[in-house]
Amino acid sequence: MTQAIHKLLIANRGEIAVRIIRAAKALGIPTVAACSEADVDSQAARMADEIHVLGPARADKSYLNVEALLGALKATGANAVHPGYGFLSENADFAEAVLAAGAIFVGPSPETIRRMGDKAEARRTAQEAGVPVVPGSPGELFDVESALTAAEAVGFPLLIKASAGGGGRGIRLAENAQQLAEEFPRSQREAQAAFGNGAVYLERFISRARHIEVQVLGDGQHAVHLFERECSLQRRRQKIFEEAPSPVLSQQQRETLCASAVRLTESLGYKGAGTLEYLYDDATGEFFFIEMNTRIQVEHPVSELITGIDLVQAMLRIAGGEPLGFKQSDIRLNGAALQMRLNAEDPARDFFPSPGLVEELIWPQGEGIRVDTHLYQGYRVPPYYDSLLAKLIVHGADRAEALARARVAVRRTTLTGMASTLALHGELLEQPWLHSADFHTGTLETWLAERRSGGQV
Repeated sequence: MTQAIHKLLIANRGEIAVRIIRAAKALGIPTVAACSEADVDSQAARMADEIHVLGPARADKSYLNVEALLGALKATGANAVHPGYGFLSENADFAEAVLAAGAIFVGPSPETIRRMGDKAEARRTAQEAGVPVVPGSPGELFDVESALTAAEAVGFPLLIKASAGGGGRGIRLAENAQQLAEEFPRSQREAQAAFGNGAVYLERFISRARHIEVQVLGDGQHAVHLFERECSLQRRRQKIFEEAPSPVLSQQQRETLCASAVRLTESLGYKGAGTLEYLYDDATGEFFFIEMNTRIQVEHPVSELITGIDLVQAMLRIAGGEPLGFKQSDIRLNGAALQMRLNAEDPARDFFPSPGLVEELIWPQGEGIRVDTHLYQGYRVPPYYDSLLAKLIVHGADRAEALARARVAVRRTTLTGMASTLALHGELLEQPWLHSADFHTGTLETWLAERRSGGQV
């Protein structure tokens, strides 16, 4: 039992709030669901020991309202905050405010969040730790002239990326100098609007890249990895289907990649769970660090299933002052795991959001099947937030068995009352290129475009 945390405030909603409550209950920690008025009948609110209403449905009035969250801390007597993912999870000012209020922030220090949240600074930090990065500009750029000069060293094609960005926003492709001059100010404007920071940098564009990331845990002194995840199947730079481990890495590549992630994590004195994201060049076998997410990830369950380690419990223990309870040599890679994200989106209408009433709901059961969700029959999914409904996660002795169990899991799932991506995953699981692992970050969008042109919806 973690003694230092005597009551935990969950500053989030949806399936991750449910996931955190379950982990806290396993450690005997009472929980408070800090929720909006739209979420008072949510699964998290039902499961928590108590709830505290932050404000109206709009996120800026509730889940992004720092003063309301600090007020919830004081009113409930909670002495720790878990931010989940999204919302304020990577907001250094929020972490600082929690600490200033005398509470525990379940995550790394504000300094670390700030340092790794600035992508240009994160690149420099990785280089100092001896971790390879995608060739790019040496720092932030603020005008077209300096961008054109930097591009001579980087080479075309290249990406213009928001320094403070995330979620694919502020990223534009430039094939030549003319395109760079046109797209640079557009990227700046998008970055300023999305993040309040118009600084951008340049990065070489890798045409057949895989998105591979490494899960790490640190206690401030030591760090370990929980191997890597393959997250290349993306739509508009948003992940849809993830697996662990990557089906294409050799053992030597895996060891080199994961060792680099641990090296960078330890150089930061990192506390908590984090993810280091890399691009893997299919053509050359090279990997390059691109960014670090200083929080729990949506896809963390696949890492849990191949290692047997509960990442959220580990975060709570570390935040409570405990050292890592295991060494790297204690962590074994066991089989393969896959995760399918079910979203309230309509593939027939270009993935238009489709919130609504959950009419019939049956989740799959069976060996190697796990479901992380906040849904229950009769629940009305609110239209104000992210569209993630659930995650279907499967584990097998190897990738072939995991894929077979994924098919079973999709077939045994019933979700009516709204459009969702459930049937789409059923189709995806029939694609030969998925089974042969012959894909990259552009494959899913190409398949979706072909599917539309073929009249499939």
